[in-house]
Amino acid sequence: MKILVMGPPGAGKGSQSSKIVEKYKMPSISTGQMFRDAFNANESIGIEAMKFIKEGDLVSDDITNEIVRLRLTKKDAETNFLLDGYPRTVTQAVALDDLLEEMDTKLDAVINILSSHDVLFERMEQRRVCKVCGASYHLRFKKPVVDKVCDKCSGELYQRQDDTHESVKRRLEIYETKTKPLLDYYSKQGILYNVNGMQSFDAVYEDIILVLDEI
Repeated sequence: MKILVMGPPGAGKGSQSSKIVEKYKMPSISTGQMFRDAFNANESIGIEAMKFIKEGDLVSDDITNEIVRLRLTKKDAETNFLLDGYPRTVTQAVALDDLLEEMDTKLDAVINILSSHDVLFERMEQRRVCKVCGASYHLRFKKPVVDKVCDKCSGELYQRQDDTHESVKRRLEIYETKTKPLLDYYSKQGILYNVNGMQSFDAVYEDIILVLDEI
């Protein structure tokens, strides 16, 4: 099974993706995490990508397509995978389709998590992430047991640069203009499934599993 999880920034794509990959034993391919890992490793592709991310902009198609191509051609992605954060433009979607065609495969489903902008602002501004393992928390709904300390690995929690108010505003504007057209693109392919992201985390997850179990 090869799937893509979509939704506006802060809709819970990352958290839901973590549970999905655990259930179905598939690799998670998150462009955001790959860029952050490359940046922390002082790799040129990560340094270049972070210039875009710090401004709340989308990383250029060329850089994003290349890092995904390198990841999808690894052996563990031959049978199944989950894409989180890519593609974010129709141009990237076309590039992905071309790559998958070369690999003699295709996407089975696109899960789109719906949510309002007011809720998204609140979620992202209150989000904190572990510097060590990348686990995500929320200062209101998913607090760590110890303030500023990860429950899983005891790493330090921090606010990502792209979760500040101005960056969130910019990211939502970009989503509306560049990413939303992807919904039409995948709807025409008959593989788009919308899920109500305004429910509790567990309810959203259950709705996603209902879709995936039918594929």
